[in-house]
Amino acid sequence: MRLFSLQDQHVWKASALVMLQKLYSQYLFPCLCDWALSSSELEPLRNYCVRETHGRVLEIGFGTGLNLLHYPETVQEIHAVDNNPKMHAKAARRIAQTNIPICQYELEGKSLPMESESFDCVVSTFTLCSIASVQQAMSEIWRVLKPGGRFHFLEHGLSPDPKVASWQEFMNPFQNFIGDGCQLNRPIESIICSQRFIMKPVEHFYLKNMPRIVGCIYQGQALKIKDCWIGVFRV
Repeated sequence: MRLFSLQDQHVWKASALVMLQKLYSQYLFPCLCDWALSSSELEPLRNYCVRETHGRVLEIGFGTGLNLLHYPETVQEIHAVDNNPKMHAKAARRIAQTNIPICQYELEGKSLPMESESFDCVVSTFTLCSIASVQQAMSEIWRVLKPGGRFHFLEHGLSPDPKVASWQEFMNPFQNFIGDGCQLNRPIESIICSQRFIMKPVEHFYLKNMPRIVGCIYQGQALKIKDCWIGVFRV
């Protein structure tokens, strides 16, 4: 006599998998993420990404605060968004080392409670790869930026090399699991251009010490302008 039907067993297995994924996301992934993204190769890239930020700054995907020590004195305050509460806890040490006021939010970038046109700069480093509703998140980034504000980004994404891109497609399900939602094959430049930004030339390169499938980098700035400025403003 069976104690559980096959349907019950499938439900139990699915529930167990969800529980394991949640435990991984909350307890193991923050440590793994902090270690992987603390690479010395990334430090100058972080510094370059935020060097021109100023005023009120919104950072999407704040994580463990790895950008904090690179913000210039021109930044008045940082509003830090991340949907993983354990990330906030690990960021506490770095927050204590900066004089910049930090306001933390436990939420996803796809829905922001901030007022429209309230930030001078928005920063995203290695975050657009993992937001489930990334187009909605870009719409929110556009909404909260002031006219003349800039979106500063440092992201990994889809390689323009077909051979690398095919491997990214193949490895994406595995990366999605171990990277807590991270996607290898996001077309970063196209995602950003879905809003009416004026893009500075995007820097594209591969990290030297990482496999190309995860080390295809996009770095740059995107300017928010009013419709009436189009055609008269140059970046």
